[in-house]
Amino acid sequence: MRAEDTRMFAEAAEAPAVVAAQLRDNAGIVATAAARLRDHVPSAALICGRGSSDNAGVFARYLIESGTGVLTSPMPLAVSSVYGRTPRIPGGVCLAISQSGKSPDLVAAASAAKAGGAFVIALVNVEGSPLSQVADLTIPLRAGPELSVAATKSFIASLIAVAHLVAEWTQDDALRAGLAALPDQLEAAWRQDWSAALPVLKAATNLYVVGRGGGFGVAREAALKLKETCGLHAEAFSTAEVRHGPMALVRSGFPVLMLAQSDVTRDDAEDLATDFAARGARVFLSGRGGDPRVTALPSTPGHPALEPILLIQSFYGLAARLSVARGFDPDRPPYLNKVTETV
Repeated sequence: MRAEDTRMFAEAAEAPAVVAAQLRDNAGIVATAAARLRDHVPSAALICGRGSSDNAGVFARYLIESGTGVLTSPMPLAVSSVYGRTPRIPGGVCLAISQSGKSPDLVAAASAAKAGGAFVIALVNVEGSPLSQVADLTIPLRAGPELSVAATKSFIASLIAVAHLVAEWTQDDALRAGLAALPDQLEAAWRQDWSAALPVLKAATNLYVVGRGGGFGVAREAALKLKETCGLHAEAFSTAEVRHGPMALVRSGFPVLMLAQSDVTRDDAEDLATDFAARGARVFLSGRGGDPRVTALPSTPGHPALEPILLIQSFYGLAARLSVARGFDPDRPPYLNKVTETV
């Protein structure tokens, strides 16, 4: 099997076209949602999601809080679906993110948030799904069918929908321009060669994936993909958190993948890469690298808040190739299904 012949690879390659179509076709609905948020400034925001959608929610939290100042928190789904409690969020907003819109606990959480006073916005790939029926407003992801169990283009579509909403909510012209440039930039990111990491990761059993700010959500997504498609025990940390207890595990040869965007977190990432390298770790850092002991992975520049989207696109090509190199089928991870209906 070649990575290029897998559905994961083919679907990830569709992301630029998906993004272009989504930005075009969602202009009206996103403008409506953004106007509502400006006219009724939320008291707080809740984010609901599982798996890759939960990782998209981490990206959403950083973008919303840094762009609007609205306190944003992930919603523990079991509080409503298992413990039967309704969150009190009068005047708030709930963003429920899902590819299928079918998971019972996600639908229950969105329903509970609505009952607690929140305006519910569903970001979902399957229009007419149970989640869409619960929501006050649906922003379609428009990723099209995604047949590989490993989410790729639907994850990127989720990040775009969040960024589009925040750009219009805040009326940020720089972010709008960054979004308009993304389809071409995603094409360039897909062509970036991250094969320098393949030999080390092929032989690995454990590794850290590190990011910060908007990049932390994609670091979590990368760690998830390495677990499910490559059989690797990958753990995601922020550049701040990993300096505490997790640093004790880093020894000679320990692999570290660092996904760093070119914003105010960049210098910290480069300093940490040097610290890892000083311990003998095999460090791979997106973008430029000043330390000769650190392997630089080429990255595509863009709006700093959107660069994490470009990084995960480059990563997906690496993940598909690594999965095949390690003897896995990335489209059919063991014990996993496309839709996981948790309660």
